[in-house]
Amino acid sequence: MNPRDFEERVESRTRLMLRHTWLVTIAGVLALAGVVAAAFYYLSQPTTLKIAVGPPNSDDVRVIQAVAQHVARERAPVRLRLLVKDGPVESSRAIDSGEADLAVVRRDRAMPQNGQAVAILRRNVVVLVAPPPPPAPAAAAATKGKRPAKKAAAKEDESKKTTGKDKDKDKDKDDEPKKLEKIEELAGKRIAVIGRTEANINLLNIILKQYEIAPDKVQVIQLDTTDVGPAIRESKVDAIMTVGPISSRITVDAVAAAAREHEAPSFLAIDASEAIVQRYPVYESTEIPAGAFGGAPQRPAEAVETIGVSHYIMARRALDETTVGDFTRLLFGARQVLASDFPSVVKIEAPETDKDAAVAVHPGAAAYIDGEQKSFFERYNDWIYYGLMILSFAGSAMAWLMNYSKVDDRVQKLHALDQLMDLIRAAREATDVPALDRLQAEADDILQAAIQQVENNKLDQAGLQAFSLALEQTRGAIADRRALLLAGSAPA
Repeated sequence: MNPRDFEERVESRTRLMLRHTWLVTIAGVLALAGVVAAAFYYLSQPTTLKIAVGPPNSDDVRVIQAVAQHVARERAPVRLRLLVKDGPVESSRAIDSGEADLAVVRRDRAMPQNGQAVAILRRNVVVLVAPPPPPAPAAAAATKGKRPAKKAAAKEDESKKTTGKDKDKDKDKDDEPKKLEKIEELAGKRIAVIGRTEANINLLNIILKQYEIAPDKVQVIQLDTTDVGPAIRESKVDAIMTVGPISSRITVDAVAAAAREHEAPSFLAIDASEAIVQRYPVYESTEIPAGAFGGAPQRPAEAVETIGVSHYIMARRALDETTVGDFTRLLFGARQVLASDFPSVVKIEAPETDKDAAVAVHPGAAAYIDGEQKSFFERYNDWIYYGLMILSFAGSAMAWLMNYSKVDDRVQKLHALDQLMDLIRAAREATDVPALDRLQAEADDILQAAIQQVENNKLDQAGLQAFSLALEQTRGAIADRRALLLAGSAPA
């Protein structure tokens, strides 16, 4: 193979390698784009959080369900899947067991040990009302019987008749049942507690204990939250206790059912609420505003002191801060949208984020509430910094390896040139044609190795020119010596 044919062959293979390199580069770019697209798709998928709430058919379930539907419509990065439980206690256990990521719990029940607050779903207040007492049957009968007697005694002495009337009035007043005005008067009475949960009974016992009324001194009747009005009217109770938001339908129905013949019920103030809160910090001292239940005259006529207890939305302590922050943002953003259908949603409040708060707040929720939620670059700033450092070190290492490999390539190229120079010297000193044939075979082997280097893109243009020149000189030296030997003029 002459040098021109070699160069043409090398150029053809070089163009083929360049075309192959471009195809590999395009394939690599497409593969990288596919990996980036797959990663983006994976990261953009919404995170589904399981939230435990109960009991079934309660207002809490309906509110959380409405929030879940809202975030689904908004294509938010967080979605909710409801786990309906029998009550707040079971919801709390769902967080501790890892079954749920979020849960609606009641402050005075079993709070989750592995949970932290996200929001206050609602604040419940204790409403204790006493229906007006019915008129005494005996007094009514006595009044009817006195009318003919008064007519028959019309001719009696005026002073005697007046004295008799006064005595009758006093007797009527003694026969009339008294209207309950204070909690201390509940001893020996029948109390209806709305709701079947044991927590309300425990709360009633705490209130009675504060006023030194033994639980066995009262008769407690628990009523279902459905059809509150008829149940109260049929039970003929002396007092009614509800625990819920002031605007709750259950509480409003209970107060309305406690009224008789347009006479407003009595609101029993828990004036020892501060003392109860000191002994039981899970409760809160609060009040029922004047006119909270409407009416004319308004119900109640003035603000009534009472105690309250809050329902919290809790999150698992180990839940990602970013995920909890996104959920908190969506939760508070849903209030205005859902207010028309669920007025209680407006009552969702942010918990206290102080370090000494009674209920610890999840860091993700606290970051949103305090306006310290981090942006994407702030959130991953450290990772980006370390990633750039790693890439820098990796790039330096790759550059060193490439330089090292190029040094090795240069050594190989110089070694091939040295071999060709040795062949030139050996060809000039060859004594017979078979020796020249062996040298020609070695030159062909060196040429084959050079072609492989070209195919592997290890031989640059400068090296290729040097190799072509050396190969041409080698072939020329072999051809010249062969001609001399065949002519018989080679030196002995």
